[in-house]
Amino acid sequence: MAEYEACIIGLRAGIERKIKSLEVYRDSALVIYQLRGEWETSDYKLINYRRLVLGLVEEFDDITFNYLPRDENQMADALATLASIIKVNRQEDVKPIQMSICEAPSYCYNIEEEERDDHPWYQDILRYVRNREYPNQIIENDKRMLRRLACDYV
Repeated sequence: MAEYEACIIGLRAGIERKIKSLEVYRDSALVIYQLRGEWETSDYKLINYRRLVLGLVEEFDDITFNYLPRDENQMADALATLASIIKVNRQEDVKPIQMSICEAPSYCYNIEEEERDDHPWYQDILRYVRNREYPNQIIENDKRMLRRLACDYV
């Protein structure tokens, strides 16, 4: 029933926006094949849902129902997650969401070429142990970490 409810909400949204051509993708084979007429709807609870959906379908000039297995449906999962997070004011227009596909994890784009300073990796710890000096432009969290590392340094 939840799959039919989701389909009905999507169709009504399309009708409100005066969309005439629509492709529906669902990961529920049951709903898709029943709406295509390839499977019968024998569950009496679903018959009224199917009837309502078919009534809404009449509002579109062209509509297709496509089955998309869950493991191929990552975009829908991402959009569902966004929909559960974002609060929408019904009196305002919803701003479009721009999406892009990254070829590598985001943190890889932040890694710049390593600067060589010819000091060993423990230079900052050693300097703190000897002189109680912090490196330039260090933040409070890093200072705490440096003190913690210095306690273990022998």
